[in-house]
Amino acid sequence: MATRPGEDTVTVRPDGETAGPEPGPASPPSGGVRSDARDGTWSADPYARALRTGRGPLFLRRSDGWLLPLELERWCAAADAADLEVLRRCEGAVLDVGCGPGRLVAALGARGRRVLGIDVSEAAVARTLALGGPALRRSVFESLPGEGRWGTALLIDGNVGIGGDPQALLDRTAQLLAPGGLLIAETVTGPDLDERVQVQVADARGAVGGQFPWARLGTPALLRHAARTGWTAVDQWTAGGRSFVSLRRRRALALPCRTTRTAAEPPKSTAVISSQRARKPSGDRPVAEA
Repeated sequence: MATRPGEDTVTVRPDGETAGPEPGPASPPSGGVRSDARDGTWSADPYARALRTGRGPLFLRRSDGWLLPLELERWCAAADAADLEVLRRCEGAVLDVGCGPGRLVAALGARGRRVLGIDVSEAAVARTLALGGPALRRSVFESLPGEGRWGTALLIDGNVGIGGDPQALLDRTAQLLAPGGLLIAETVTGPDLDERVQVQVADARGAVGGQFPWARLGTPALLRHAARTGWTAVDQWTAGGRSFVSLRRRRALALPCRTTRTAAEPPKSTAVISSQRARKPSGDRPVAEA
């Protein structure tokens, strides 16, 4: 991509049409949560510095001082077996919300899939572009290319917490997807967690970024929020010590929700949220797959 980091230019649309640069930030959808792409949270050090080096340690720091380790090295590595299981389930053109350093965007592109990553972090977008993946520096709550035409939206590495309001995020995601589109989200493994917190990104040297709202959800909590906002559970599974849920917006497409475990799953590992990817407390054409 011949694009400088931070430029609002991408060449992917779910309908296959080409277009010029997308207009600048717009007002958030009615009832939505604003998360400005130029704010001082995921866009600032120490997250940006860690992304540039690809090394941690990095944490989400809660207002009471509690630290949640972030899996920065995994986000900066190639897609692993658990990631590939997610990508196998994607349908049509894929929007990776909070794409971070771009491993999923790159892996989908290498498989010939139509994909776009969005992230509020300039450093994250720069890494994604360097991997050859299309990416746009933008919040999910701002105007986006291909709204209402994406086949799949991804909220991986804890990005279901973006904005600290799960129901607002689910409503916004529904606006981005085509009718019957698929949402695949990663949840916190373990207890029935449903937490709203104020957090900062922090590194081991004590540097911290700006404070912002975040949410952490286990699978039962996400399913409750989804039911309230018109989503139907399609599947839930675990892989690599991580937990995932797939949802469809249209109730008419309701399918029995099944629980599966992938054969590739290694022994349990500590589950932590990743970027927008503290996963993360973050042109223009999406296309219908041929």
